Amino acid sequence: MSTGVRRRMGVEERRQQLIGVALELFSRRSPDEVSIDEIASAAGISRPLVYHYFPGKLSLYEAALQRASDDLAARFVEPAEGPLGARLLRVMGRYFDFVEEHGPGFSALMRGGPAVGSSTTNALVDSVRQAAYVQILSHLGVTDPPARLELVVRSWISLAESTALIWLDGRRIPRAELETQLVHDFAALTAVSAAYDEEMGALLHRVIADEPADGPFGDLVGRLIALAS
Repeated sequence: MSTGVRRRMGVEERRQQLIGVALELFSRRSPDEVSIDEIASAAGISRPLVYHYFPGKLSLYEAALQRASDDLAARFVEPAEGPLGARLLRVMGRYFDFVEEHGPGFSALMRGGPAVGSSTTNALVDSVRQAAYVQILSHLGVTDPPARLELVVRSWISLAESTALIWLDGRRIPRAELETQLVHDFAALTAVSAAYDEEMGALLHRVIADEPADGPFGDLVGRLIALAS
C-alpha cells in the first residue's frame, strides 16, 4: 500500500492559500471573531507557520481585503452595450452577489473591523469607490465630468453601500427589488440634478433616448406617472 506524500507549497502559493482561507472565514463571520488558530487549522498548518508568512492577523486581514476589493471593483465592469438602465441593473446584481457571498466581511469593512483606521484599509475602500466611479462614468460616456455629475455618481455609490449594509441586517426587502430601486435611484438623482443644470439635462435626455419602455428607467417613469394620477 502506497502512502500519499503532501506536496510542499512555495512561498507565494502558501500566501495565496492563506489569503483564500482567511477570506472564506471572514465571509462567514466578522474578522474580529476569527482567530489565527482557526485560519491555521483551516489551512492545515500550524499557528507559527501562519506567522512565518504574515506578521500578524492585521496583515493577513489586509491581504484578504485586497483580494476582496479587487473582486468587488471588478463587479462594476460592464460592456458599454445596450441601454444604461439594463447595464446598471446587471452591475447591481453582481454587486449584491458579492454582498451576499461576503456578508460579515463586507459589513466589517464598511463599518469597521480589526483594521479600523489603518491607511491600507482606508485606501482599499477608496479604491473600490474610485473604480466604481470610473466605471459609471464610462457607462455614461463621460471622460471629464462636471461637478454636478460627480456629485450624483459619488452619492449614488455611497447610497448603494448603505443600502447593502441595511439589507444585510435583516434582508427585510427582497434583494431583486433593492437592485431595481438602486437603478431607479440613479435615474432620480440625475433627474433632480438636471432640474438645476442644463448640462445635466442634456445628459439625462441622451440617456433616456436610448431606454426602452420596458427597461428599468421606463419602469420608473411608469410608476411615477401612476403615483401622480
